Amino acid sequence: MPHELHAPHARQRRALLLMAALTPMVSLAGASRAPFSVHVGGYAPNCEGIYRFAADPATGHLRPAGLTPNPHSPSWLQADPARPGLLYAANEGGGSVHVYRQQADGALQLLQALPSGGHGPVHLSLHPSAPFAFVPHYGSAELAVLRRAADGQLSPVGLHPSCDRSQPEDCRLGPARALTGPPGSFALSGHEAPHMHMVLSTPDGRFVLASDLGRDRLAVWPFDPESGALGRRQDLALSPGAGPRHFVFHPKDATQLYLLNEQASTLAWLQMEPQSGRLSQRAEISSLPQGFAGTNFAADLIASADGRFLYALNRLHDSIAVFALGADGAPRLIAHEWTRGSYPRSARFSPCGRWFYVCNQRSDHVAVFAVDAATGLPRFAGQYVAVPSPACAEVMLAGASR
Repeated sequence: MPHELHAPHARQRRALLLMAALTPMVSLAGASRAPFSVHVGGYAPNCEGIYRFAADPATGHLRPAGLTPNPHSPSWLQADPARPGLLYAANEGGGSVHVYRQQADGALQLLQALPSGGHGPVHLSLHPSAPFAFVPHYGSAELAVLRRAADGQLSPVGLHPSCDRSQPEDCRLGPARALTGPPGSFALSGHEAPHMHMVLSTPDGRFVLASDLGRDRLAVWPFDPESGALGRRQDLALSPGAGPRHFVFHPKDATQLYLLNEQASTLAWLQMEPQSGRLSQRAEISSLPQGFAGTNFAADLIASADGRFLYALNRLHDSIAVFALGADGAPRLIAHEWTRGSYPRSARFSPCGRWFYVCNQRSDHVAVFAVDAATGLPRFAGQYVAVPSPACAEVMLAGASR
């Protein structure tokens, strides 16, 4: 969030990291040649909208291809896999959502602009089978449920608070400092109020989950795919002060999920009971190197499509933390790779899973990485792409539209 209390900018990496930047690009072997585009949104006033890039599927490199003006900080972008060519933007600075259609030449046409329903929309996700979208609000700690029409346009269904404000115990906040954070950390980013950070449906669509950074909770609601109504909420309490942020389901086992804690800089391994939606925590491990001390803010979390690896972004340490997932789903930290920039906020894979695009917010660029399919390790692919204050990238197949 722009209003988070951040430590001073991290210094540039020392000689070893600078030498690592000279690592040759990993060769492409058998990756898809399908053309695709990468769209990048970010924070105003530097960011002027959504920046479009044409990607070379052979190298992963990006070529500037246009700008869709949007002065409202489109900090989260979400393509619609069921309707190729549709792109949704959560405008954090404008309290709104935009719906775009990709034209034959790749340019974005604005179909709809509507209020998001709360203050500070920071994420947007789509139900896997029913025609609904979900928008969490960091500022007002509310979840907006929106119905999607056949053409992708949205209409409000309901607005749900993260907690019951008439019940002080339900809205109890976590401590300012993370109990499981690194020593000497001043990662103080949001325990003065409830703050909803991300919302995601379970893969079977029966439940909706949302992280609340201020309360250190992961909430679960039963979901009615006909009406869009949410049932009675239940919460999983996480480590005190941890600051839950982004989470993903295991691509091969929907009963397992992983949650990245922003202030503690830890990865929580969770289990979900599929009938009741009840969550439990199995383990919590650091996203930082052993012996790290000081301040870091963990950010985005991405799973490889084959379910073998997780990638977590560390802001201030400025690294991609790579976790290997065991046969039982247990995560194990195996490597760190410098992001080649400052304050990595989010990342995306290419459609083939070979290329990995990291938005380095404070150094105003997207860095391109190649990911080794066997080891899961990312290596710099030799390109920086200038984007002012990038916050989120989204990948779309080139020319896809309906």
